Amino acid sequence: MQPGTVDLKQYPEDLSAMTRRWLIPILILLLCVFFALDIFLGSVTISPGDVIKAFTGEADLNTETLIFKFRLPKAFTAILAGIALSLSGLQMQTIFRNPMAGPYVLGVSSGAGLGVALVVLGFSSGFESGNIHSSGSWMIVSAAWAGAGSVMLLIMFISSRVRDIMTILITGMMLASGISAVVSILQYFSNETMLKAYVVWTMGSLGNLSRSQLNVLALSVGAGVLLCLFSVKMLNALLIGENYASSIGLNVRFARVVIFSSTSILAGSVTAFCGPVAFIGIAVPHIVRNLIRTSDHRLLVPGTIFTGAIIMLISDILSQLPGSENVLPVNSVTSLIGIPVVMWLILRRNKNSELF
Repeated sequence: MQPGTVDLKQYPEDLSAMTRRWLIPILILLLCVFFALDIFLGSVTISPGDVIKAFTGEADLNTETLIFKFRLPKAFTAILAGIALSLSGLQMQTIFRNPMAGPYVLGVSSGAGLGVALVVLGFSSGFESGNIHSSGSWMIVSAAWAGAGSVMLLIMFISSRVRDIMTILITGMMLASGISAVVSILQYFSNETMLKAYVVWTMGSLGNLSRSQLNVLALSVGAGVLLCLFSVKMLNALLIGENYASSIGLNVRFARVVIFSSTSILAGSVTAFCGPVAFIGIAVPHIVRNLIRTSDHRLLVPGTIFTGAIIMLISDILSQLPGSENVLPVNSVTSLIGIPVVMWLILRRNKNSELF
């Protein structure tokens, strides 16, 4: 077997049917628990009783405002971001047959960020800082999709000619560095107000979305998830490689278009509104594979959806430093969670060239 290909038998069938049957319900339960914790906990301490009163209409105006204007939207944003980044990473790892693939690592998030920078910094006179209306939101997210898709196509072109996993990884990092250079030039010529807004955006945040932006994010992620669900059989066929998939009747070109579209929409949408959130896309699919012990995307996709949402909610809770007035950039927390997974993958590669 060539390095980077997939061995369908490497995951032993050591999980009982009962265990797999209960795994998704357990993930759903954990999702509900951490969603509730994300609402109850925060930098501003609110008693559980006051939070419950806010939902019954008996709390004071300040508490209701904090719950319904800040914490609830932020929790929903965390769920959407976790789902989108995790699914995009899963699809990239499958189509590239590269366990190190992910929207942040291979520069797809950087491409989406360049699209955002071109709109916000290049046409900053058309936007008010911190108040981008619905039409502006669609312009930004469309630019992010275009940037993410362009980098995806370029990486795919390179991976078709270079088979070494680490070479592709380094190429993605070089692309990200080149994109950062272009963004730096845009920052140099932008006005001070929009420059500050862009720098804050690069730190990653789940709490700065307006209702219209959250609606755009939800619609975009929903479209990306539907495309991913549609491509489940294609992803399973591509596990062995494109030549095999083509031999069993798969239209590989059509599969690429669908999967590229899904990945670009998912990664681009989150990057547009939440900033370049790191390592969720590469870490979560591997966590799910080790939980479910299978390469079947019929199980991996729903497992990735729920696990990604849970981990992003946990990251949001930790970033708020409950009981403290300080709030960390969510990007810092996701990096601390994802980096150990990446280090584990690198160490594993040194022991066995057949990573995936």
